[in-house]
Amino acid sequence: MTDQAALGAALEKLADAGFTKGPAWEAVHDLCQHHEGESLFDAAHALCHRIEGDDGNAGYWYRRSGRPVATGRFAEECAALRAEISRA
Repeated sequence: MTDQAALGAALEKLADAGFTKGPAWEAVHDLCQHHEGESLFDAAHALCHRIEGDDGNAGYWYRRSGRPVATGRFAEECAALRAEISRA
């Protein structure tokens, strides 16, 4: 399994967990930390911190990813990331 596929699976588990901080959140966060500087992983990292309620840190990761700060529902952002992974 590629690291992008692993991220997709981890994001699916995060969605299944209701976008709460816990083991699924930790799995996404840890994977993203190992891929700092890669836009897709930085965007998922931003989502993690947005879920956590740390908007300042989330903003940092959105900037690193080159993407605008998301303001919609977590589920929409996660679905967009997963769709991007499936196109890769």
